[in-house]
Amino acid sequence: MSTPRALANQKLYCAKILIASWGEALAKEQIASTVLEQAFGQAVRDHLAAAYGWFLLEVAQPDQMPAAPPRNCSDLPAVAEGCETPPEIREFQQLEREPWLAQILTAVENQTPGHIEAALWTTSPDNLATVQGPGFTPQRAEQVHRRLNELFQRMTDSLDEY
Repeated sequence: MSTPRALANQKLYCAKILIASWGEALAKEQIASTVLEQAFGQAVRDHLAAAYGWFLLEVAQPDQMPAAPPRNCSDLPAVAEGCETPPEIREFQQLEREPWLAQILTAVENQTPGHIEAALWTTSPDNLATVQGPGFTPQRAEQVHRRLNELFQRMTDSLDEY
């Protein structure tokens, strides 16, 4: 069985591949950027959110590992009675309120107008694609990927000290 950290790394790697492919497709200018955002955006978010969830499990170390990663700290198994919530989890709880992380943790279908960086749903009369915009681009996805990777590394270093 893979460790939660290995699963987090795998999801980060998949996200990186999708981000690169998205950027390449945009550079070709053969498909509208709004359509590419619909094709790649949610998949990238899903991989990044899954990486985050698996890493939460790495930190929380529950007795039983779930089949799927949690979406956020509130989805983690309860801390055993008499035990204290790890400081890393408390930090994650604060980070989940920041727009850069909330943007990937909030499912697109749950977003409302004005929610998370003024997301708006738009359609084009000559295009059936419905996309969220403005906001999530390959550059933005790369920034989130980098921040998650740095956060995971820092937390791993901290956990290794114990």
